[in-house]
Amino acid sequence: MKTMKLMATSALAALTGLSPALAQVTELGAGEGQVNIVAWPGYIERGETDKAFDWVTKFEEATGCKVNVKTANTSDEMVALMNEGGFDLVTASGDASLRLVAGKRVQPVNTDLIPSWSKVDDRLKDAPWFTVEGTHYGVPYMWGPNVLMYNTEVFKEAPKSWSVVFEEQVLPDGQSNKGRVQAYDGPIHIADAAQYLMAHKPDLGITNPYELSDAQYAAALDLLRGQRMLVSRYWHDAFIQIDDFKNEGVVASGSWPFQVNLLKADGQPVASTIPEEGATGWADTTMMHAEAEHPNCAYLWMEHTLSSNLQSDLAVWFGANPSVPAACTDGSGMSTKESCHDNGMDDFDRIRFWTTPVSKCAQGECVPYYRWVSDYIGVIGGR
Repeated sequence: MKTMKLMATSALAALTGLSPALAQVTELGAGEGQVNIVAWPGYIERGETDKAFDWVTKFEEATGCKVNVKTANTSDEMVALMNEGGFDLVTASGDASLRLVAGKRVQPVNTDLIPSWSKVDDRLKDAPWFTVEGTHYGVPYMWGPNVLMYNTEVFKEAPKSWSVVFEEQVLPDGQSNKGRVQAYDGPIHIADAAQYLMAHKPDLGITNPYELSDAQYAAALDLLRGQRMLVSRYWHDAFIQIDDFKNEGVVASGSWPFQVNLLKADGQPVASTIPEEGATGWADTTMMHAEAEHPNCAYLWMEHTLSSNLQSDLAVWFGANPSVPAACTDGSGMSTKESCHDNGMDDFDRIRFWTTPVSKCAQGECVPYYRWVSDYIGVIGGR
């Protein structure tokens, strides 16, 4: 694992052309009155969805920093918003964080100004999706798998393979899966196809779903073109997917634990699993804009995000894993050792975390992300 991290960090450094940089903020001053954040849906709650989940109100009262949130449904949308400017922070997944560093849209973070840094999971502290040659460009927030969500009235037992969403077949209820499954509306879904092929077509020689040769990449696109004939909708809005499982006859899809939890809470017949091929996943980092207008409030928020009670409650709310392991066991919030286990805290090594594909890779030349973007549009648009 350590060797893989060093290789990935070196690849990131080569991509960005950056040498270790110094943090722009060397000491904290008074809060500026607000902080503007781009975040995934459900990541920053103030009790409006459920009164039991609020980690904003007390922060605002304690610091005087009003939290303004703009939700984004894809990593591409997050990168676009950060490129436009006007935001202080973003909760970026690994396929966005690398691009933000390379584009110099985010600044190094001074971990000396974040007292709770020492509490961060050692598996995340120097993760290559936000660390360049020892320089940290953010603070870990949450992580988790892209799970296979399924209807328990159709599947009496958890599906063992992702084949239920990739290949046409008769489901346990005797009906075809055609028109009853969904796929993620983002180029990074190509990695899910590549991971499936790693298990089912080993002769392709895929070792990393984010590092694909032209031949491996072509095979992944072919699989996705076949999947297109099965998919009823490519989802990117979590709440629309929830409605589709309730009302549109969707019975299986890649998803996030967030949707699974909300559907279960609503009494819907759903469950989730990580099939035998494993799963892709996301490890999200709170990153600070290079031209943040409210740096003091931003640092205060980054410290707040590492508090055990926020990490504990967010993990339960989103069905994810805290970046502060103590949040699972210290009783500060709703998480328990058992709930963290159920969310996959022990599955870290089974997850291949989202990473931006680049042309220079471990095997030499790989298909870069800009091609993933244009080709995936062609796949989902060719219905």
